[in-house]
Amino acid sequence: MELLEYIHKGGVIAWVLLVMGTFGVSIVLYKVGEFYKMSRSLHGIWEEMAQANPSGAHMKEHIALFVSKKEYGLPTVRTIATISPLLGLLGTVLGVLLAFEQISLLGLDDPKVFSEGISLALITTVVGLGVAIPHYIAYNYLIHRLDLLQTELESKGNP
Repeated sequence: MELLEYIHKGGVIAWVLLVMGTFGVSIVLYKVGEFYKMSRSLHGIWEEMAQANPSGAHMKEHIALFVSKKEYGLPTVRTIATISPLLGLLGTVLGVLLAFEQISLLGLDDPKVFSEGISLALITTVVGLGVAIPHYIAYNYLIHRLDLLQTELESKGNP
């Protein structure tokens, strides 16, 4: 079975998770590129800050402001990592509910009666975790890179 067939069987929740995952991955890729460029031009970033603040006073505040601007987008990645498993769980509950409704209407004579609900439950769980796990890892990686950048910039100011 192809991925889109699974997503279709997962219903609206699986589609929402797929859209969220795609959006989150685009943010992560953009941030990885941005942080890579920054790490390659650390000296240039420091020089720009030094020119903007020739006295050197409050350089730590300038660095903190710079870093906070670079955090833009990361809370979205964290939110996707946080709510994806919850949406998957919602799909699980809805799928099990659907399965039990089918059982109460048609009985247990035919297992196919409730297989649609169980399928929905399992697919949304898998999709929710499949979206959450890489976003969680990416968020932690990017925050770590940003912390390292901040530390390096601050150490340049304190030789």
